[in-house]
Amino acid sequence: MVIKITRTEKPKEIPKDDLALGFGKVFSDHMFLMDYESLSWSNPRIIPYGPISMDPASMCLHYGQEIFEGLKAYHGKDDGIYLFRPRKNIERMNRSAKRLMMPELDPDMVIDALKELVLLDKDWIPTTEGCSLYIRPTMIAMDPFLGVRPSNTYLFFIITGPVAAYYAEGFNPVSIYTADKYVRAVRGGVGDAKTAGNYAASLAAQMDAKKQGYSQVLWLDAIERRYVEEVGTMNIMFKIAGEVITAPLKGSILPGITRDSVITLLKSWNVPVSERPLSIDEIMEASDKGTLEEVFGTGTAAIISPVKEIAYKDKKIQVGDGKTGPLAQKIYDTLLAIQYGKGEDPYGWCMRIDK
Repeated sequence: MVIKITRTEKPKEIPKDDLALGFGKVFSDHMFLMDYESLSWSNPRIIPYGPISMDPASMCLHYGQEIFEGLKAYHGKDDGIYLFRPRKNIERMNRSAKRLMMPELDPDMVIDALKELVLLDKDWIPTTEGCSLYIRPTMIAMDPFLGVRPSNTYLFFIITGPVAAYYAEGFNPVSIYTADKYVRAVRGGVGDAKTAGNYAASLAAQMDAKKQGYSQVLWLDAIERRYVEEVGTMNIMFKIAGEVITAPLKGSILPGITRDSVITLLKSWNVPVSERPLSIDEIMEASDKGTLEEVFGTGTAAIISPVKEIAYKDKKIQVGDGKTGPLAQKIYDTLLAIQYGKGEDPYGWCMRIDK
């Protein structure tokens, strides 16, 4: 399909201070849209960024048929523009679509759309290392119908915006709060899909954590309330006695692309890695023994987020010496170098799109 491009006649002012951008507050000049009806996608187009018109009865507003993704474009080596593993995002979006009974996307078509949109707004990509252009592909159900069934029509769109660090702390360690009142998702539900409802379900616990001075929530499993799963918007890893442990993909946590990348790197460095259930009690015990060496979150937004403190019920533990650990630093530096096209990329993760 040919993408029709309508350029904006009123370009917005591009922020000059990359480090003051924050995250998710500023949006670029254009967006991509495509419609699904009669069992096929049609009318791919790039238009000026602006409001989307929909019927108040649109099914996405009432029954939660909405999925999305998150990836980034980087201004890197030789003034190139790079994407990091974009096909993995499209694969995951198609898995989310299957779970929510939504139509799948042609990966090649989405890659073409990403390239066209990012290159059209390439001046919006920050040049400061650690900053990037965040890309948010989204699909929503559009049938104007008040009844519980899959929609027959959908809108797929992509918006972008320049971002700095996801957390105000930047790459500095954060403190996290273990939720023991709320749960995020249960096996058999939609916890492994990137859908809006999962994030809505997390807000109450997130606000509790914020009130107590913590940056994120550490989620426990929904059945036994014992095993760690995710932390806020990220997967999470624990280095205990030399071994890195992370929750297995059993249907209640998101299969993170950064998670997969980190596991691949760790194995290539001969660091022991286990994808297994890890209880909060085991973590507390490791802290008491002095074997809890590092904890870090992994995700597109923050890349790597070191953890310095974990609170669980009436107990608080410090991770290591409370500073960024050497393994987290090495992973962060390695991924950042690959994403900006500056480091060795043995797995072909980095895609240069400007030539």
